[in-house]
Amino acid sequence: MQKIVFSMLMCLTLMVSLPASPGNSAQTPIRYLNIASSINPVTASFIAKQIDAANQNVEPAILIQLDTPGGLDTAMREIIQAELNSVIPVIVYVAPQGARAASAGALITLAADFAVMAPGTNIGAAHPVAIGAGKQPDSVMLEKAENDAAAYARSIAQKRGRNQNWAEQAVRESVSISAEEALTLSVIDLMADNTEHLLTQLDGYKYIRDGKILIFEKSDAALQRIEMNWRQKILNALSNPNIAYLLLMLGTIGIFFEISQPGVIFPGAIGAIALLLALFAFSSLPINYIGILLIVLAIVLFILEIKVVSYGMLAVGGIISMAFGSLMLIDSSEPYLQISRAVIAATVTVSAGFFLLATGMVIRTQRRPVTSGQEGMIGEIGTVIDPVNDNGVVFVHGEYWQACSDQPISAGAKIKIIKVMDGLKLQVKEVELEEA
Repeated sequence: MQKIVFSMLMCLTLMVSLPASPGNSAQTPIRYLNIASSINPVTASFIAKQIDAANQNVEPAILIQLDTPGGLDTAMREIIQAELNSVIPVIVYVAPQGARAASAGALITLAADFAVMAPGTNIGAAHPVAIGAGKQPDSVMLEKAENDAAAYARSIAQKRGRNQNWAEQAVRESVSISAEEALTLSVIDLMADNTEHLLTQLDGYKYIRDGKILIFEKSDAALQRIEMNWRQKILNALSNPNIAYLLLMLGTIGIFFEISQPGVIFPGAIGAIALLLALFAFSSLPINYIGILLIVLAIVLFILEIKVVSYGMLAVGGIISMAFGSLMLIDSSEPYLQISRAVIAATVTVSAGFFLLATGMVIRTQRRPVTSGQEGMIGEIGTVIDPVNDNGVVFVHGEYWQACSDQPISAGAKIKIIKVMDGLKLQVKEVELEEA
């Protein structure tokens, strides 16, 4: 009897400890990612890690819903490498209706085991765009980049058995087609109205792994939506050109305030943090360093307005420099990489108003009469206690002071301090009662 119980416990232990496999994965959910942003290092890292996690758990598949205007070549290649090396099938679904898989998104879709699009979506326009610091590459470098991207697109299409000629045209000629055309040209496998319709159609579809033909089985697998964590969401938001620009301006304002009002500390700390975050965001954006220099020049001109009497000309120059610097900051013709003109206009207006206000306050502070110390006593009115000539005593601000005067002043007269001499002796002169 004990042997029977022991055998049953061993069997149960083995059943629990057996890893999941494609054959028994009916109840394992399908990992579902919704990517509706540009392809940047944060997005690429998130997708690649999720594909790797899905493979480790031996899940039935991973579904990536995609809506992107494009992104960085390095980030795109990281995602494609994860797709091509995945053991489980990768499904890329361009959705919802009105979405697009442009530029980098087109090649990511081509690299999937199953490429699906919703009606009313489009794919293509994968011509490489130079990302640099304002310096345009020569024609030879552009041709090399184009040839490399075209060969890469053809190799992906060949790997997945899709239209190689169209893949090359998408790179060389920036062609873009609708979902219906993509299905006709064998660029994608299916069209689906929603994810449920997609999985139903894919049930029984074949895909190849290591030369073997496998069949995708949907069974009763449900979708498990995976979201970015708070850190990834913040870093992904920082890659937005508008947010990066606002962080840059906030940083410059904070540093300016700290320079103009030393010792406040808080604005300087906030400005330094904002500048560091802006630098992180700019690492994935095509920055024109001339734009950066013009914005820095604007700050310098605003600071000089405090030191130099220019009757507002330096401040006007700073506003013009900031406006042109903001317009030139992003060096790309791609709309999704550009800063909104409305954001630039509002930011320059508010920033210029702040700088002018801060500059005016500093100037007024510098011109304010001294009210403390020895210099603050000049002009004060007092009363003579002992007659003043070469020596005498006066009463000012509730204190007795030694005093002298060019002319004799009798006791009880009203005096005005004109100078504080060495040894804390006051030089005074007699004033009329009306003046006192």
